[in-house]
Amino acid sequence: MRLTSKSQVTIPKEIREKAGLHPGDDVEFRVVDGEVRITRAPGGPIRGARAVQAMRGRATVKMTTEEIMALTRGE
Repeated sequence: MRLTSKSQVTIPKEIREKAGLHPGDDVEFRVVDGEVRITRAPGGPIRGARAVQAMRGRATVKMTTEEIMALTRGE
């Protein structure tokens, strides 16, 4: 791994998956015994909550729950 000119580095996919890290997650950096450790920041929104938050207010069609359910059932 090499730091970019902005002192950035990409966390390899395998490590992100093992750590359960996803785009938008908050992380913390700590130096412990001369090593840099990256951990998920406590208290951040869970993945599902972030997805809902990202979609909130994006609907372009006003439909009731009953109308949406009828469409999904093919009624």
